[in-house]
Amino acid sequence: MKIQIITLITICLLLNNCTGADARKISPDPKERVKKNIEEGRGFRLMGSQKKGSGEFDFASSNELWRASLDTLEFMPLALANYGGGLIVTDWYSDNENNESVKISIRFLSNDIRADALNIKVFYKKCSIQQTCKISDRSETLSAELTKKILTKAAVYEKENKSKNKKKYINKKLEN
Repeated sequence: MKIQIITLITICLLLNNCTGADARKISPDPKERVKKNIEEGRGFRLMGSQKKGSGEFDFASSNELWRASLDTLEFMPLALANYGGGLIVTDWYSDNENNESVKISIRFLSNDIRADALNIKVFYKKCSIQQTCKISDRSETLSAELTKKILTKAAVYEKENKSKNKKKYINKKLEN
């Protein structure tokens, strides 16, 4: 008797999941059906591959590495700052001495505060009096200094953020 009831419930559940879709409108190719289902967001997902729920946003101000990079380069005009693409590019900057300009690009390879999370390129442009310019990549020394400064600021921001989010524990039993 129990087996018949379980079988009946199982059949009802299986039939309830049928959509009754028109087979003429569905492609017979399984690859096309899978592609369509993925585009429409249907199907099942394994743990961790779910879409973000509403109310979860990634803001550039919450990423310490991003903030530290912008703060370090704040004296230079920015040509591009793309948080989603993980890229900051400055415009050519010069202090009007010896006709030399600097341009810096920072690629974010990770959100972790580590030395290998940044790829920094420094370009120099030296122009002569005849306005013929030579651009060269001199990333070695300045890149290392910028990385160190950015990582130091990011670590400070992270520490401030963690201490700000800590709540003081109050033992309610002792207060009563």
